[in-house]
Amino acid sequence: MNTYIALLRGINVSGYNMIKMDSLKQLLESLNFTHVSTYLQSGNIVFKSDVSDEIVLCGLIETAIEEKLELKVPVIIRSASPLKSISENNPFLLEQDIDITKLHVTFLSKDYDHEGIGKINKIAFTPDRYILQGNEVFIYCPGGYGNTKLNNSLFENKLKVISTTRNWNTINALVRLSEM
Repeated sequence: MNTYIALLRGINVSGYNMIKMDSLKQLLESLNFTHVSTYLQSGNIVFKSDVSDEIVLCGLIETAIEEKLELKVPVIIRSASPLKSISENNPFLLEQDIDITKLHVTFLSKDYDHEGIGKINKIAFTPDRYILQGNEVFIYCPGGYGNTKLNNSLFENKLKVISTTRNWNTINALVRLSEM
């Protein structure tokens, strides 16, 4: 069995797409996933499955949410090993004076439109910075994520993908949960 982390996009935000974590846990268990646990109220689920295709897993979860909860919610999946690598290899951690409470990671749903990177690079984000590695965007926002232009909408529009962002504490908590 493989351990996966499902990151749901845009649930329980400002009263929109409300899903109780107990309901979400039961829903994933009904899909024959095991060791299902949730973290916080924002759609972070760790589970085990024999299914080895992350695209298939996304489809199963998205379809179940739509059919049973009547919500259309994008899902991004990462297996435990890449998530641990993200946690251990954040390039901003190599810099001095980085406030880890200002670190975030945006997860991209698939390979992105490389022309979009040029469009993003033309926009000024100072003092915020980002580093794109694979299908993750490491973000440092000294003024807070709520004030940055480096948000999901930017990456979705410019890179032609679905994205969802988690703060550094959440990333590390999900790594710990995936190791249990």
